[in-house]
Amino acid sequence: MRYATIMAGGAGTRLWPMSRAGEPKQLIRFIHGRGQDPQAGPASLIQLAASRLDGLVDESRCTICTGERFRDAVLKAVPGMTGDRILGEPEGRDTLNAVGFAAAVFGKDDPDAVFAVLTADHLIEPADVFAEAMDAGFRIVEDDPTKLVTFGITPTYAATGFGYVERGNPLHVEGVRDGLSFRVQRFVEKPPPHKAQAFFESGEFFWNAGMFVFNAATVLDLLGRHKPKTLEGLLRIRETWGTDGQQRVLAEVYPTLEKISVDYGMMEPASTDAGVSIAGVRMDVEWLDVGSWPSYGETLEPDAQGNRVAGTALIAHDARNNVVVGPGAGDHHQVALLGCEGLIVVRTPEATLVMPADRAQDLKALHTLVPDGLK
Repeated sequence: MRYATIMAGGAGTRLWPMSRAGEPKQLIRFIHGRGQDPQAGPASLIQLAASRLDGLVDESRCTICTGERFRDAVLKAVPGMTGDRILGEPEGRDTLNAVGFAAAVFGKDDPDAVFAVLTADHLIEPADVFAEAMDAGFRIVEDDPTKLVTFGITPTYAATGFGYVERGNPLHVEGVRDGLSFRVQRFVEKPPPHKAQAFFESGEFFWNAGMFVFNAATVLDLLGRHKPKTLEGLLRIRETWGTDGQQRVLAEVYPTLEKISVDYGMMEPASTDAGVSIAGVRMDVEWLDVGSWPSYGETLEPDAQGNRVAGTALIAHDARNNVVVGPGAGDHHQVALLGCEGLIVVRTPEATLVMPADRAQDLKALHTLVPDGLK
């Protein structure tokens, strides 16, 4: 059967001060529009990620992997979510363990489990293109369980901050539209500008979306070959999953697992593992990684001067291309900008951030100076 897990464990420090330790970015209701009911107000990233699975995977087989401390907040944020479908990590151990955790749980009672791995960081439109690509990924793995499927986003510019997937020969699978799937030639992590430009111009490279479809048993087999200690721990968790000892063993074992990403811990060794092969599915969507304030600004409609505003009121004179964000409903504070260009201004009841948009990558460094009570 088909399953899905949404990875929602990020801290979101590049969206401070709105993203905080108690309410990280995936839980903030700050996404406006995007097809949701306007009467319901802004949506959270995790809510939108869950809604994208409607019609693809039965709700009862959709899980969210997040920090155990966010369990109640996630249940409140995602309509229809139930406690038994929260994979609560005692502490974050990076994406390989989130994937392995899901594989162990799904495969316990279903030896043929095929599951999608999604993230709660992205805005993806249109929904029907996303759905066709995900269905293709499921079909590929259902046809051949040794296939690992990754998704490639058609690039719109020569980005240096994303990984790339190179397209190899076409892959033909029943029920999958011709030209949609391919064998993956190679992965390239965050290339320098000249290589990114060459990749973009070639038409043979896609941005690596960080989304996958796997057979659960195949994931565990790969871990056994390349990360045996991790597999040993996950099998201990699986043995007690659904029993009275579930939380005790999870809390004891999970923090001991090696902290490593799925790209380095599984996909990289899989590229030379004779027992599996990697397939790609093209996803021709608008794909926005909402991981910083400039990228969040892209979700907002600009005014005539290029200013993008949400959750507050702006008075501006000779001010252009700024992003101004406030706390939202009930806020009566006015932000006024005079002679400013390219600024990020984010105001919450506890803290206010002002920075040039082109310094957004340095926000993590600033975050280390923030007192613990404001992090």
